[in-house]
Amino acid sequence: MELRGTWIPDGVALDKPSPARIYDYWLGGYHNFEADRIVGEQVKAVYEDTVPATYVARALLRRMVRFLVEEGIEQFLDFGSGLPTLGNVHETAQAINPAVRVVYTDVDPVAVTHGQIILADNPNAIYLSADVSKADQIIEDLRVREFLDFDRPIAALFLAVLHFIATDDKAYQVVRAVRDGLAPGSYVAISHMTLENAPAEILKQMQQLYANQSIPTAMRTRDQILQFFDGLELVEPGVVYSPQWRPEGPDDILFDQPERAIVYAGMGWKP
Repeated sequence: MELRGTWIPDGVALDKPSPARIYDYWLGGYHNFEADRIVGEQVKAVYEDTVPATYVARALLRRMVRFLVEEGIEQFLDFGSGLPTLGNVHETAQAINPAVRVVYTDVDPVAVTHGQIILADNPNAIYLSADVSKADQIIEDLRVREFLDFDRPIAALFLAVLHFIATDDKAYQVVRAVRDGLAPGSYVAISHMTLENAPAEILKQMQQLYANQSIPTAMRTRDQILQFFDGLELVEPGVVYSPQWRPEGPDDILFDQPERAIVYAGMGWKP
């Protein structure tokens, strides 16, 4: 029987898995339920590199955030943030520039509640309950507008979240709405799951597994992911497997076999 801790909001169904909490489980966290751990293990059984790929994703976030801060970005809007585990956006960015402001958003109530607890003493970071599929509403939210200055450049992060918007038209509309709402000089960073070069059986099993849990997913190709950057100038090295996006060195996880990360990553700059 799952015990309800102080970090679990009232009304949260303990038997319904969540992508944010499954990800937390893969990272070795403890803000997850038995239902999340079961699905997490099922995914690992289908794709044995799930855990290394998760750590690659966390390292990618840090590299992207460092790049953006070094480019002078002082504001971040993170969509589908998940649980704010070690090395998240505010920690990485504010270690370089303490004045950086971060808005985290997620639809998972556990992620939001835990995030708000962690950020309670941080005046430059907030965590809001919001659905990435309603990104056009998020960027118009008064709380976001009061916290970030939309007349100045902002980095919008869609990291490991767009593949949970299963309808292509909707996914593209979400990114376009945010792109159009940002000031010139802003950036859009994206990482997106793909099984483009994986065996067809793995693709089928992965999609069926998530479908069985009512978690919509879309494993898009590189060409499909490139379309998210329409109207933006791609930052070098373009859209590549996540270990290939500005790696720190040959000791990086999956550096020599980047396709095993099953995630493409890229960043665009708004002229």
